[in-house]
Amino acid sequence: MKLNLVKKEKDSAEVEVIGETLAFVNAIKEELWNDPNVLEAAVIREHPYLANPKIWIKVKSGNPIKALKDAAKRLETKVKEMKKVYQIELK
Repeated sequence: MKLNLVKKEKDSAEVEVIGETLAFVNAIKEELWNDPNVLEAAVIREHPYLANPKIWIKVKSGNPIKALKDAAKRLETKVKEMKKVYQIELK
């Protein structure tokens, strides 16, 4: 996966996600909505086959890129917890 910062303003950012599926980008978007500092989070899909998905973030205050990093860390933690549960329940 590679991230390309398309646009950054004081309270918003648009990031292109290269090499990942729309499902992954949607999971990050949903996790961004769990942050009370995030005003808006959206996935931009210009073309289903020819363009990489993008995430757009707008925050009340602070850095929108930090909000994206924090959301990714929370999602990683949730996936690790889910993996543990499945390992226990599937034995």
